[in-house]
Amino acid sequence: MPVRELIDPFTFPALQSEYVLAEPAGGLPDPLGHPPRILLLYGSLRERSFSRFAVEEAARLLTLFGAETRIFDPSSLPLPDQVKSDDHPAVRELREHALWSEGQVWCSPERHGQITGVMKAQIDHLPLEMGGLRPTQGRTLAVMQVSGGSQSFNAVNTLRLLGRWMRMVTIPNQSSVAMAYKEFDEAGRMKPSSYYDRIVDVMEELVRFTILLRPHAATLVDRYSERKQQQIVTDPVKDLSTIATAHQRLSA
Repeated sequence: MPVRELIDPFTFPALQSEYVLAEPAGGLPDPLGHPPRILLLYGSLRERSFSRFAVEEAARLLTLFGAETRIFDPSSLPLPDQVKSDDHPAVRELREHALWSEGQVWCSPERHGQITGVMKAQIDHLPLEMGGLRPTQGRTLAVMQVSGGSQSFNAVNTLRLLGRWMRMVTIPNQSSVAMAYKEFDEAGRMKPSSYYDRIVDVMEELVRFTILLRPHAATLVDRYSERKQQQIVTDPVKDLSTIATAHQRLSA
């Protein structure tokens, strides 16, 4: 199955519980009410993958904060254009998970100053639109990276660019873990550090932005150019902008 099972989902050896907000979005309007749905992608197939370890820590925190999470396993995913018409079970499942999601987390290693091919392949398999459905548009996005050397931001900068291209709302905060091989124990759990604290911050922020924006996702990606192309005529009775400017037109 392309979705990875999360090991030890309710243990937090690096977290100081006395400082944790169980509901980071508490007090924010939440008309939908259900747990935020977050898809997490990582960018390495190594057995000891630090980007996967970081994503797993993020998923545990999101679960603690009341979200529902899915971690996609890219190990069976073909390269883009490798399979005719993208007719492959892993591609279909990735797209189904993206459609299910209300927010996403992307974490890539930095390799040769950039994100990995594994990371880019997953994003390339997510079209802006397919059959009238949009697997990324209007969703929130948190970006993270792990590095083998000193701290860098090349990968997260590229992920931000890709998030904008995929018409997602990328949250302001981000995580970059330097010398990642020092930051995880033999079991793949992250040690207490400022890097771990930053991941906590990022996941808190992702939950808040997702709660705030998900009721308005359809409105945020409603575009004149697409209405024109699809010949969708606006209804002036329901269009709030038309109502708000009516007095200006009448007085002109």
